[in-house]
Amino acid sequence: MENQQNLSNINRDTPVIVIKDLYKSFDDLDVLKGVNLTVYKGENVVVLGKSGSGKSVLIKIIIGLLKKDSGEVMVLGQDVDKLSEKELNALRLRIGFSFQSSALYDSMNIRQNLEFPLTMNIKNLSKENIEKAVVEVLDAVGLENKMYDMPADLSGGQRKRIGIARTLILRPEIMLYDEPTAGLDPITSFEINKLIKRVQKQFNTSSIIITHDLTCAKVTGDRIAMFVEGRFTRVGDFKEVFDTTDEQVKGFYDYNFIQ
Repeated sequence: MENQQNLSNINRDTPVIVIKDLYKSFDDLDVLKGVNLTVYKGENVVVLGKSGSGKSVLIKIIIGLLKKDSGEVMVLGQDVDKLSEKELNALRLRIGFSFQSSALYDSMNIRQNLEFPLTMNIKNLSKENIEKAVVEVLDAVGLENKMYDMPADLSGGQRKRIGIARTLILRPEIMLYDEPTAGLDPITSFEINKLIKRVQKQFNTSSIIITHDLTCAKVTGDRIAMFVEGRFTRVGDFKEVFDTTDEQVKGFYDYNFIQ
């Protein structure tokens, strides 16, 4: 029932990311070999593949940190490759990036970590509005009692949650998650997976979730895009992607997934 409810919130008339025939090479290494993908408003798409397969390169091209060799990348209706630096920075404010390392400032407490992106990017905010925003995102990730803790005082899972909260505080339209469960124990990974689904519903975000964790993919993804040898070989829900005789896909399932 929950999955059906999530699917009903997806607007397939409104694409937020459109990637067509995307190619990227580094010297003689071909990384992206004709990637095609559309992400719709309100949808979580999992990009699933082996480590080092090019998933992170794809994300960097989406946010304009790397230039494509050829193809088309449209994000929120804008051609990323044609934007000026000012326009690109404005677009990035509409995109939240959850780093694998959480990327918190060790010298700041949690409240200061959360306030920092607000005060850097939005001028003339009142103390009341800043306070409201901090409390809201801490409540969303279930860590409202950690406001004055330092990052070093938190567990790995808590740091991951605070990293997501700091991303949410600017109310992005798109969330990009880079290996959100990497290095976490199974129970904490389960909690992060639930949080990703809660963020999708509560903040009405569209997301790309990069992972090689099949449990994460199954729980968080409305669709799975299986990345093999530089392109998406299968795209669909979890069952559709893995209901195949393709040995590369079957091997990935057999190696990674634990019932």
